[in-house]
Amino acid sequence: MSDTSLARSRARFADEAPVLLSVPIVCAELGITRSTFYDWRAKGNAPRCVKLPNGCIRVRRADLDLWLTEREG
Repeated sequence: MSDTSLARSRARFADEAPVLLSVPIVCAELGITRSTFYDWRAKGNAPRCVKLPNGCIRVRRADLDLWLTEREG
């Protein structure tokens, strides 16, 4: 694979890959504490989360945006 085609492949993958946000970033964006986030999550009221193999929790940008849209009113 040439350098150019490799660069194109990486760029395409980066455009298609979901943006995963950490819990502190989500909390900062929502203006809530981490404990509030985890309380909401335990009650099923938080945005959809992804648990990584290393145990870290992430939220897809699209899931957070959808969650916010559903709560506008």
